[in-house]
Amino acid sequence: MAIRNVVLEGDDILRKKCREISEVTDRIRVTMEDMLETMREQYGCGIAGPQVGVMRRMFIAEPEPGRVYYMINPVMLEQEGSQVGDEGCLSVPGLCGTVERPQRIKIKALDLEGVEHVYDFEDWDARVMCHEYDHLDGILYIDKATNVRDADAETEAEGEEA
Repeated sequence: MAIRNVVLEGDDILRKKCREISEVTDRIRVTMEDMLETMREQYGCGIAGPQVGVMRRMFIAEPEPGRVYYMINPVMLEQEGSQVGDEGCLSVPGLCGTVERPQRIKIKALDLEGVEHVYDFEDWDARVMCHEYDHLDGILYIDKATNVRDADAETEAEGEEA
C-alpha cells in the first residue's frame, strides 16, 4: 500500500464526472487500499477516486474506526428526510461548513470482489456516503454549504470553552 497525494480544491479534476469501472481488477483493489491508507493518514472518514487523481466511480467510507465500506460504481437508490450538520473535506483543508443532507439513503455498489450490495444508511453514515458520492459527480461540499469558515478557529474556540 502507498500514501497518495490528495488533490486540492482548485484542481479541475475535482469538478469532473467520473467514469464507471468496467471490471473490479487487482489494480482497482490496490488503488482502493492506497486510498484507505491515504484517508487514514489524513484523519478522514471518506475519500473518493478523484481526490487521489483517479477518475473512476469509487470511494471508501469509514464512518467509524474499523467499519470500512468499499463502494465501486455506487448508485443512489433512495433518499429521504433531512439533516443539517458540519462537514469538512480532505480536498478543502482548513475549512468547514454547514450542509443539508438526506437523513436516510439506500445505495447499491460493488465491493472489492465485484459483488453487488444494497446498503441502508442513516444519520452520520448517510452524510458520509452522500459527501463521497458527490465527489464522483464533481460536486464539493462547499458548493452546498452555508457558513463556510476556518475550521482551525472553530477548534480553538471549542478548546477555550472546555
